[in-house]
This record gives sequence, C-alpha cells and structure tokens, in this order.
Amino acid sequence: MTLDTVRIRKDFPIFERTVRDGKKLIYLDSGATSQKPISVIDAEMDFYRFHNAAVHRGAHQLAEEATDAYEGARSLVAAFIGASDDEVVFTKSATESLNLLAYVIGNAERGSRYFLQPGDEVVVTEMEHHANLIPWQQLCKRTGAILKWFSIDAEGRLDLSAIESVITSKTKVVALTHQSNVLGTVNPLSAVVELAHSVGAVVILDACQSIPHMAMDVVQLGIDFLAFSAHKALGPTGVGVLWGRSELLEELPPFLYGGSMIESVTMTDATWAPAPRKFEAGVPNMAQVVGLGAAVNYLSGIGMQAIHDHEVMLTMHLISGLQKISDVRIFGPTTNIMRGGTVSFACEGIHPHDLGQFLDSQGIAVRTGHHCAWPLNRKLGVAATTRASVYLYNDMSDIDALLSGIVGAQSYFSRFS
Repeated sequence: MTLDTVRIRKDFPIFERTVRDGKKLIYLDSGATSQKPISVIDAEMDFYRFHNAAVHRGAHQLAEEATDAYEGARSLVAAFIGASDDEVVFTKSATESLNLLAYVIGNAERGSRYFLQPGDEVVVTEMEHHANLIPWQQLCKRTGAILKWFSIDAEGRLDLSAIESVITSKTKVVALTHQSNVLGTVNPLSAVVELAHSVGAVVILDACQSIPHMAMDVVQLGIDFLAFSAHKALGPTGVGVLWGRSELLEELPPFLYGGSMIESVTMTDATWAPAPRKFEAGVPNMAQVVGLGAAVNYLSGIGMQAIHDHEVMLTMHLISGLQKISDVRIFGPTTNIMRGGTVSFACEGIHPHDLGQFLDSQGIAVRTGHHCAWPLNRKLGVAATTRASVYLYNDMSDIDALLSGIVGAQSYFSRFS
C-alpha cells in the first residue's frame, strides 16, 4: 500500500512554511524528532482551553475531565503496543524511563530478582544510544556488576555468534535497542530473549526508533520492559513511556516520592500505590500525555504496516541512490532485511557538518554528528556521519532532492580541495 503523502502532509502545519529564502522544507530528521499533525496540536491546546486541572486530584468537574483525558490516553497507548493499561507508566522522556529502571534496579533489596552485587552482569550492545548505555555503566559502577556487550559485524548487525559467552548464568539485565538510531539495523530479539530468560535475566528494549515506524506487540516480543518517547512518534515533547510486565513493575521500588504515588502516609512511614501510579509522583505532563494519545490515534488511523512499507520503499530508494554516487560510504545494512528508515553515510572529503549545512541551504534538514552514540562511531572509525531518517510524510521527491543535494555538495566543495 502506497501512502497518500500529499494528503498526509496537509495534516502537518509545518509543511505550509518555507525555509532558506522560500525553499520547500524537506524534513529528513524524524529520527531526532518528528513533526506534529494538527490533531496532536489541537488535543494539547484543547486540554488547556477546556479541561485544565490537576489529574487524580479534586472532585470537581474539570478534575474529572482532566483525569479521564489523561487515563484515556494511557488506554490508547496501551492498545497501541498490545499492553494492559496498568503496565503503561508515563515519564518525561524515554531517557528518564531507562534511567528509572537503572535507578530502581540499583535500589532493589537483597533477595529481589533485581538485586545486583559484584560479579553479576549487565549486557548491552555496541550500537546503543547513550541513553541506553550510560545508565547501565553507572549502575555497574555503583554495584560492582560487570558491563558486557554484543559487538557488531561488518554489515552493522549484532554479532550473536558467541551469544552464550555474553549472556551467562551471571547475567541479570539485558538492555538493547530495537532499531539503531545510526545504522537503521533492526535487531533480532528471539534468541536474546530466550537465552536471557533461561538464566533469569530481564530484557529491556529501547524502542524509540521502532515504535513510531512499525507495528509492535509487547506480548509477542516476549520482553520485560520497553521505553519509547512521544516526540519521535508524532507526539509532544516532555513525555516518555515505560512499559513493564505488571508483575515485574509491582516488584520494583519507586523512583520518585511525593503526591499521587502513595497509598498511605504517616509521619514516619509510607506505603505505595500500585503501578503505574507508584512511578508517577507529582503532577504529570497532562496536556502532553493527551497529545500522545492523539498521536497514536493518528498513527493507528494511517496503519503501522502501511507506514513501515512506505518507509522501506523510501529507504531502499535512498540506499540505491547513494550507492550510485562516488565517494559515499553507507553505514549499516544495505538491504531491506531487518532494517528501518534511518541511513547514515559519509562523503569523502566533506565533513558531515559541512555537508549538513550545504543541504540546509537547499531546504533539506538532516542530522549530522555522532548521534549520541560515541562508542559506535569509534567502532565505525568515524567521528561523525550525516544521517537521513524518513517518515510517513516523506515521499520519493524528498529522497531525490537529498541525492541531488549530495551531488551538489560534492561539486561545491571540490573547488576547495
């Protein structure tokens, strides 16, 4: 199924504007943050206009409406990922969701399945975003646990050839990205999940780059926890999601303390409300959560399989075009097998920042830099790359404009070599 991108773009007000002296905006940076449809903007605005009150507080009508809108969004998100409502925790970002897990695991009491001690192991991968690497680094430093990782092969895929030497009887946590924000690689999960569970470890999935782009069912994935951010999935900034299996969430201690997360309080002690409220202390980002509900509604209306198929078509057109341009190196898989719509590349003789600025002068927005993945860049032997990431509002003309822009940049910078 081919998406009607002309109709879809009309839902996004930002595409009505021009950039750089009247040029059409060609936005190929959705891996960093997505643009927002009017339905999401209106949902957030209408909350403030008509229903603004603190959720889970007060017995007046506005408080009831605000709570219904907030919890309604939770139900929409739960349905979107195949979860139960009480398994969806709202945070301020996916980064906070992952830090929450690392923090509370580090606070687990002796005897808990989460308790870490010297010699225990935490496993990540070489392609992790800093948000799913540094929290586990720091957890290992605090507890004496050992950090291990899966390396990548020449194609930019996980090397699982020695999986049983990476995940062992000492492994307590396996935290990995579902789709690399640099390579576009979609990681196979079944073997990792099966082995991790066989040794009693929990599996945590960073789904920031996959949830917005493909149909997901957390039960079918077999994982234990999952994190993603609203702003990459057409939603507002300031909202992240942590999903966890209900029985596992109940075993974890709280992350923050304060209002709304308690069951009872005395001057000397307190008990906690059940999940998800146990992890949602304080007044949350209410309007933004409602906006996220509108975002997943919009995505569901288009259809996640249709979005994924559209992105695969665009991605393969981009890769094919890059392969025809001399002195361009692509990082990551060059086939459509287990691959998402993020393509990082480098042009010989042109610094990625210079290339990004040239493309910007043509109205083309891409990402340049290390993409918050320094260890991966070091493995690739580069300091930075240029990254293009597609979404449902992009079409073939966007890809052709990028390819022409790269050729134009090569011609422009050749004058200075």
